[in-house]
Amino acid sequence: MERARTSGLAIASMVCGICSLVLVWVPGLGFLLGMLAVILGVVAMSQTGRDPSLGGRGMAIAGLVCGIVGMVIWLIIFFWVGLLFWAA
Repeated sequence: MERARTSGLAIASMVCGICSLVLVWVPGLGFLLGMLAVILGVVAMSQTGRDPSLGGRGMAIAGLVCGIVGMVIWLIIFFWVGLLFWAA
């Protein structure tokens, strides 16, 4: 029995998504990693949909979700800090 190959883009998407959540406090890096996770996740989902022998669709979805959440958290922090500086 042959194991299905896992998409490298799906793995990269999940890693970038998790790192975007962990590094959300680093200025700009959380947003950049989140954007990269979303892009890689969409491409990996497309790949796994076209090729039935390619696995990793769950990892691609996880990377996509983590990337979106990381970007949203980063944007909230960015606007909150900007509002604090503007009010001061």
